[in-house]
Amino acid sequence: MFNNFLKQLDVLKRGDNPLWGKMTPQHMVEHLILAMKMSTGKINLECFNPPEKIPALKRFLLSSRPLPKLFINPVIGSELLPLEYSSLGEAKEILKEEIDNYYYFFKRNPNAKTVNVTFGELNKEEWDVFHKKHFEHHLSQFCPMESK
Repeated sequence: MFNNFLKQLDVLKRGDNPLWGKMTPQHMVEHLILAMKMSTGKINLECFNPPEKIPALKRFLLSSRPLPKLFINPVIGSELLPLEYSSLGEAKEILKEEIDNYYYFFKRNPNAKTVNVTFGELNKEEWDVFHKKHFEHHLSQFCPMESK
């Protein structure tokens, strides 16, 4: 699932400017790392949406509609998080490791459900949809996505 995204990430350079939003390439990759860690339970956060909104949000998630540009996640806020890794290259390697961890986690725990801060508790299939949309969303900040 992630091969096309990783190919696009490989060409991303430190000085690339976003087409929209304010994330740098490294901020974007580190943001994707956090989402991968959330999906495998390495980061445990609560959903900020009330339970009664979750069914409608999941319908949106599972639809063909893309994630909205310039969405401000209340957990993160409007400011960029401090960078955790020493370089974009290191962040890319960590992201690849977290993708491997994702596959390993759900192979060992096929019925696991972990919490997404926006969409609530998700299973593997729902996380697959989320990650695809999320990667497309953020990669589109720097390069228009190719047709699937």
